[in-house]
Amino acid sequence: MRFNEKELVFLSRQPSEKAAELGMRGPKKGDVVKKRLVKLVVNFLFYFRTDEEEPLGALLLEQCRVGKEDTQTFSIAFLDEAERKYLFECDSEEQCEEWTDAIIKASYEFMRKNLIFYRTEIHRLTGKDPLEQYGISEETRFQVSNGLQLPPRDTASL
Repeated sequence: MRFNEKELVFLSRQPSEKAAELGMRGPKKGDVVKKRLVKLVVNFLFYFRTDEEEPLGALLLEQCRVGKEDTQTFSIAFLDEAERKYLFECDSEEQCEEWTDAIIKASYEFMRKNLIFYRTEIHRLTGKDPLEQYGISEETRFQVSNGLQLPPRDTASL
């Protein structure tokens, strides 16, 4: 995926869902833990030197796995490079739980699954497709992936 550097810097300056100074170790062998300001904005995890405004880097939180390494450490590994892990050290077990939960919920795929779940529930309770009013009810990205789809709308009433 390609990103425009100026747009990423602009995004990194937006209000964050979560931000803190954490210990961070990159995926390369020999990397050591360094204090970084880590900032979650939408589905990007930006990391900064603690005394700088421009990010050192950004992780797009898609197609990744978040794992607990121990009570105060979590990791992020991307599915296409599972052996490369970014490690983050928190100050407490509670902080570690909060970060892992926030990162998991930040992905587009998590939001898509929630949309499908609630769409299905609303349809089950009301008999109406809540996305129909927006003209996007037939888009495949909003369909249940296991082959179960909402019934097509009744075109006879149009």
